[in-house]
Amino acid sequence: MIPLGALYAAAEAQGLEIYRFPMRRSAAVSTPDGCIGIDTDKLETSAAEKVCLAHEMGHCLTGSFYRVDTPLALRGRAEERADRWAIRRLVPLRELRAALRGGCTRPDELAERFGVSEEFLFKAVRYYREARNLL
Repeated sequence: MIPLGALYAAAEAQGLEIYRFPMRRSAAVSTPDGCIGIDTDKLETSAAEKVCLAHEMGHCLTGSFYRVDTPLALRGRAEERADRWAIRRLVPLRELRAALRGGCTRPDELAERFGVSEEFLFKAVRYYREARNLL
């Protein structure tokens, strides 16, 4: 499991700048020049903050950006790339398989083990099982 502080350190090591400030609609935003804004008041848990930060890092480190007028299909692809990047970092396949083999199979236990939300854990399992046929 990657602790939240280590994820922030990894972002900074990649040259990403993190800013915390209140936003009207979103919990986070990222820009092509490597800036990530996070409104931690909108994130109820450290797991939610970790997932949000990893997702925005995914946008920055894969170049998966879009504009407001971008068609929905292209937006979806950019969001998917950011999610895949975050999944591979926060719920690595090897560690997920080891947890499952070790008897950790309940979603809440797995989410806690990786320090992510259950929703994100389901997304990771779906990615590895359906998109990659690896689980």
